[in-house]
Amino acid sequence: MYKLTFLFLLVSSFIFAQTNSKSDQKKPNLIVIMTDDMGWADVGFNGCKDIPTPNIDVIANEGVRFEEGYVSFPVCGPSRAGFLTGRYQDRFGFTTNPSINPKNSKSGLPVEEETLAQVLRKADYNNAIIGKWHMGTNAVFHPLERGFDYFYGFLSGGHNYYPDQLTLNDLSEVKEKWQWYRTKIIENRTKVETDDYLTDELSDAAVRYINKQAENNQHFMLYLAYNAPHTPLQATEKYLSRFPNIKDKRRKTYAAMVSAVDDGVGRVLEALREKELDENTIVVFLSDNGGAHNNASDNGPLRGLKGDLFEGGIRVPFAMRWKGMIPEGKSYEKPVSSLDIMATIVAQTEVKINADRPLDGVNLIPFLTGEADGTPHDYLFWRKWEQNAMAIRSGNHKLVSNRQQVKNPPELYDLSNDMAETKNLKSDEEKVYKRLLNEWKKWDSEMKDRVFPTLGQDKWWTKKN
Repeated sequence: MYKLTFLFLLVSSFIFAQTNSKSDQKKPNLIVIMTDDMGWADVGFNGCKDIPTPNIDVIANEGVRFEEGYVSFPVCGPSRAGFLTGRYQDRFGFTTNPSINPKNSKSGLPVEEETLAQVLRKADYNNAIIGKWHMGTNAVFHPLERGFDYFYGFLSGGHNYYPDQLTLNDLSEVKEKWQWYRTKIIENRTKVETDDYLTDELSDAAVRYINKQAENNQHFMLYLAYNAPHTPLQATEKYLSRFPNIKDKRRKTYAAMVSAVDDGVGRVLEALREKELDENTIVVFLSDNGGAHNNASDNGPLRGLKGDLFEGGIRVPFAMRWKGMIPEGKSYEKPVSSLDIMATIVAQTEVKINADRPLDGVNLIPFLTGEADGTPHDYLFWRKWEQNAMAIRSGNHKLVSNRQQVKNPPELYDLSNDMAETKNLKSDEEKVYKRLLNEWKKWDSEMKDRVFPTLGQDKWWTKKN
């Protein structure tokens, strides 16, 4: 009897271990590579001619290119808050870029919201953010308090790229506007001295992190948040020399900055190959918003720029690769959102989401494989609370008021044949116009007003630190 019991327990343990092992192996790693203020037309997979991006293009060529990939806001901070929570950032009052006052415990991503890292930690993922945080500088908002196990980068929304310009130890030494671009890089909670171009420093850190997780046989999520090609326009000769034919100095520097990112993406993909993680890693590439007016970016045929709710502000270069699981070289032409990234990885892990804060994104994998018909979203919404601006997308139709709805009534466009948003169809399709406006108003009624001081309004650095 004892032998039979022992044998039963032994077999059961083996089966349980094997089942758990197989289940664990199914969980993919996730790498999200996010650029800053990059134009829709500034990648090869969207037709760029003057800036080669061969490594970024690999993600699209070996995966899916999203023709109509959107972010949830046309400016850095709120867009990233939406991505990191999988929820419209207006649900928790993150309506604009927050103050980066390190003493303000309200100015950042509310601690009640679960981040992607906090959710994946429940599934035993190790999580890293490398690069730009921009979710608050107070201690309560620090990445290591928000589910991340490793941080290498900076807390504010922008940064200088040359190491000799990083002269301030931390934000307490800031005495005037934009000096936070000069703070030293932080590793976890400690400032570190750097000696290389910042984009290369971030790429180095990403490769180190991937290699370490591979050595530990650890599932991981890496959020590689490049600040390039956000201003200031700064590049080293290594990258500038690649563009002798670009005569415009600003565009040449911008091209060099994008090229540095492309090199970094190539190194990340190579690290995955070397560690045989290619087929168990979802890699996503996107920008946090459209190209800006001040960095020589190109949004191609799209109307508008960073800050606009026209397509140029919210439609971004966006691609996803998961080798062996989603098609290669596919162009997906239905609207998707950066909010979908979290929902997609959560669906692969079966981790539980806080029922009080359901996701607004959807799992994209069934739509990309053809398992699910239809479109991922019946509606996509945007709001700029400060400017009383709005937009809603449903099917091919988009209703948008880019500035002050009272003075500028929403305009209706059919993006299937007018992606430049030139012909207002309001008078031709009044039923569609009213339906979309009513849907947006219902959604807006669920949103919150801003909950913190803004970056521009809070001159905290003029006070005694």
